[in-house]
Amino acid sequence: MARFLLVHGANHGAWCWRDVVPDLTERGHAARAIELPSVSPDPTALTNITLDHDARAIRAALTAKTVLVGHSAAGFAITRAAALAPENVAALVYLCAYIPRPGATIADLARDAPGRPLNGALDIDRTHRAYRFRDAALTANLYHDCPDETVAFARPRLGWQAIGPQAETVAAPPPAIPAHTITCTNDRTIPPAQQRSMARTLPGATHHEIDTGHSPFFAAPAPLAALLDRIALAL
Repeated sequence: MARFLLVHGANHGAWCWRDVVPDLTERGHAARAIELPSVSPDPTALTNITLDHDARAIRAALTAKTVLVGHSAAGFAITRAAALAPENVAALVYLCAYIPRPGATIADLARDAPGRPLNGALDIDRTHRAYRFRDAALTANLYHDCPDETVAFARPRLGWQAIGPQAETVAAPPPAIPAHTITCTNDRTIPPAQQRSMARTLPGATHHEIDTGHSPFFAAPAPLAALLDRIALAL
């Protein structure tokens, strides 16, 4: 049995893992998802949020050796958290996630994306340094291959995302911690080619692929849980 901590990406919350947590539990693992302070329904609450706020929230949830799974923008947060509490991280799993490279922020990596798929996808509150996805982006970028009910479920739950954490750099993950990457081969938010390129920057990492878009926790929760199960059993 392994412990899993599932960390949501930008604008999402623990709710996005609703189908994965019970599947992992049925497979005999202890799994939980947490909320990050960089997401809120109120953009005024996000003006001064930093990456360390997210990293400390993750560290506080690491009470024993845990497989730490970060989706999308959470790739940076789990990396920072692993540096704070390496003794409690059994492995890092980057799920269609931004992977830190020297001197680069998430915003830099998003601008580097082939085709710039997020152009026009966001509403930005510059006063409070936050953004959210426009309605059209839910089907165009996030949930195009998910069940029909996904947009109706997600729309009222999606929050504003603090920009602050995405304007910070992060050191590479501790080399002693096993790393895994999962490329989503039909992703319309972080292009698969970019995911593979980022994955190659992790020495010794094990690479996996899953045939979904950017939200495999909705599009293919059972195959995703099965892959996480295999990763845990191989540790």
